[in-house]
Amino acid sequence: MGALLSLPLLAIPSVSTLATFAASCCGAATCSAVCTACGKCQSSMATRIAYALMLLVNSILSWIMLSPWAINKLKHLTLDYVNISCDGGECYGFVAVHRINFAMGAFHAILAIILLGVRSSKDGRASIQNGFWGPKIIAWLGLIVLAFFIPERFFIVWGNYFALTGAILFLLLGLILLVDLAHTWAEYCLEKIEFQDSRAWRGLLIGSTLGMYLGAFAMTIVMYIFFAHSGCSMNQAAISVNLIVLLIVSFISVHPTVQEYNPQAGLAQSAMVAVYCTYLTMSAVSMEPDDKHCNPLARAQGTRTASIVIGAIVTMLTIAYTTTRAATQGVALGSKAGAYAQLDNEEVEHGLVTQQPGSHREMRAEALRAAVESGSLPASALDDSDDDDSEDGHAARDDERGSTQYNYSLFHFIFLLATAWVATLLTMSLGDDKTSDFTPVGRTYWVSWVKIVSAWVCYVIYTWSLLAPVILPSRFGY
Repeated sequence: MGALLSLPLLAIPSVSTLATFAASCCGAATCSAVCTACGKCQSSMATRIAYALMLLVNSILSWIMLSPWAINKLKHLTLDYVNISCDGGECYGFVAVHRINFAMGAFHAILAIILLGVRSSKDGRASIQNGFWGPKIIAWLGLIVLAFFIPERFFIVWGNYFALTGAILFLLLGLILLVDLAHTWAEYCLEKIEFQDSRAWRGLLIGSTLGMYLGAFAMTIVMYIFFAHSGCSMNQAAISVNLIVLLIVSFISVHPTVQEYNPQAGLAQSAMVAVYCTYLTMSAVSMEPDDKHCNPLARAQGTRTASIVIGAIVTMLTIAYTTTRAATQGVALGSKAGAYAQLDNEEVEHGLVTQQPGSHREMRAEALRAAVESGSLPASALDDSDDDDSEDGHAARDDERGSTQYNYSLFHFIFLLATAWVATLLTMSLGDDKTSDFTPVGRTYWVSWVKIVSAWVCYVIYTWSLLAPVILPSRFGY
């Protein structure tokens, strides 16, 4: 059991190189430096990239621990001298994956609690979110080690109930944010067209709508050709239902009654929902097992190990990106991040400064805040002032002195749900495939049906967003 303490670092060769790389590359300072070389990059963006990289590394480590490859590699490094076991059982597979993701989830849960109520980077706790990367990485690895000392029975219950619940919540949250993104995108384009009479935005809106519909229909045709052969009733049903519902929601979006209550509804939103749901359906049929000879991709020629590794890495990259986008898109969840703090009523009422400013910088900041409150200047002027007055490069990149760009606690809560989804996705992929050292990600009927049902739920959420103003007109201000 003692050798297990080094397992998270010894699973891959060159331990010291990996540790040094992780400690240096997962830091927001390094991310910010890389981004700055390519263009403007604020500290909040660098922080989000760093957390996404941590989730990516954690997910790949979890995937490696699905199979005995990592254990065998560690035994090889110790010249077969160390025999590794966990509670008398194997240290890989279902329980190992849940141990690693439980540790990452606990890491984000602790941060979510610590960062409750942080409104700007002026709060001392904001440095915990945006800095201290070395200690945070050490704490994360320490939690992984501690997780391997927890009895296996705990993770059997955790994986079958709590992680599964978190995974479902993560999927629902992603679908809600996708629908919100569709409405936000279309409304933003319409606003540009209405107030600027921009041909470029009109062309972009029309072109993107046509492009997404063409993409959805092209994927449908490809699915019918390659995945809907005779005897593939599941695929035929999933593809046909998706196509029918796609056409129905598109018709609803342009129905005169819907247009009367919500003039901004239309095919632009429907196109985004349609292409996403069609993609989910195509992903489902292309990742199902090939026991009924309905998945030609599973029989594709080529290096099987390479295809599994590439597929797993692409899946983890997608999860990391989706999680980061969802965690920072707080508007749909009622987050008020990004709104500048209001002055006290007494200060607004008589406009007097009751305390002597400590410096010229404070005097200027007070004047700018008063101008923002009166509407003379936009709220972004506060950030501009902070950037102009900064004395070092770090402050110049700080875009959260006026207000945080996203809700820190909500951010970490969504990452907690993402770890539950990663663990569930990986452990539901376990099968009898022994043709490779690594386990394919998502190649089970369970995962296929999750994607198919997710597409249907997304259609339901979008349809409700169209019909809600008609059914409950007093709740909406269109």
